[in-house]
Amino acid sequence: MRLKDKVAIVTGAGQTPGDTAGNGRATAILFAREGARVVLVDRDRESALETQSLIEAEAEGGRCFTFQADVTREEDCRAFVRAAVETYGRVDILRNNVGIGTGDDEILSLSEESWDTIMRVNLKSMFLSSRSVLPVMREQRAGCIVNISSVAAICSAGIVAYKTSKAGVNALTHQIAMENARYNIRANVIMPGLMNTPMAIEGISKSRGISKDELIRQRDARVPLGHKMGTAWDVAYAALFLASDEAGFITGVMLPVDGGQSARIG
Repeated sequence: MRLKDKVAIVTGAGQTPGDTAGNGRATAILFAREGARVVLVDRDRESALETQSLIEAEAEGGRCFTFQADVTREEDCRAFVRAAVETYGRVDILRNNVGIGTGDDEILSLSEESWDTIMRVNLKSMFLSSRSVLPVMREQRAGCIVNISSVAAICSAGIVAYKTSKAGVNALTHQIAMENARYNIRANVIMPGLMNTPMAIEGISKSRGISKDELIRQRDARVPLGHKMGTAWDVAYAALFLASDEAGFITGVMLPVDGGQSARIG
């Protein structure tokens, strides 16, 4: 088992309802399968409890518990870190997954309220959760943070707040990696491309007023590798590698998981 006896906090461990797995749920399940004790953090307690049920059913001996929290609130972030330490004695991995794009638009059409909301959820939450866990990891002189960004950070996108927030996640993670390398703490970013996840498919199809099947067809056609979107499990396996000891000499990396989409730059 690649994460045997490690303690992992996964934020956004529930998911938007839909036909497929979301990134947070898939990662939490995979981490548990690989031997981690997992703290399932989500604002929606019932959705996180669904993830917990799946772990208990699918991962033999999988140990986890659910913690309801709003990751945009510093006191909530401190609370779930404290709960992890009180329950399991340490924190080895923080996997930040929470993100939204609701209300985004091009710059002249984007409202100030939507800008502030997207920045708070996508970027401030990762600052707060990382800052809450780093004292524990520094004391241990070991730890790993894996943040979810997006290829939108480096590719053309018609949504200004989401793109800017994800570019901020990349910069934040790079800074965390450099500030904490002397404590043997690693920090890396995963940049998913077009994914078949509930937040993308259910959310975008509803906002655009098109069927899910048509949206999937359009998105599949834009992916160079096999003309097929990725899934949450592709992101989860990338997170598993970066969180494992196999990636022990990797920090400050921005890893695209996008079927070659970002390789089209230039």
